Amino acid sequence: MPNKKNALNLNPLQLRTLTLLQELARSPDHASAPDETGAVTVRNLPRPHGDHFHVGAAVASTRDASGLGNVAVFVALERKGLLRSMFPMAAVLTPEGLAYDTGLSDTILHRGAAHEH
Repeated sequence: MPNKKNALNLNPLQLRTLTLLQELARSPDHASAPDETGAVTVRNLPRPHGDHFHVGAAVASTRDASGLGNVAVFVALERKGLLRSMFPMAAVLTPEGLAYDTGLSDTILHRGAAHEH
């Protein structure tokens, strides 16, 4: 494994949650424009229901989203400098959080046709 892969030793739940927050940060329905530091505030966090939910332009499995409702995950990601928690309402992803390679984007985020549900 390359030295940079998961350099902060995030656990699987933290990695999945950060991946979802990064995708939400790309969506105008959920994210603000970057502030002067490059941080992006992600609001209007989706409430997973059924077996899948929409995450920006992608679809994710509800089982991959349990961290969005877990304050301990937000605290851990904040401690590692990847976000500033406003749990449960929002998260401010730092430039480090936006750039962190979780390695999961292609695994948990499913992209299809524009009108696919």
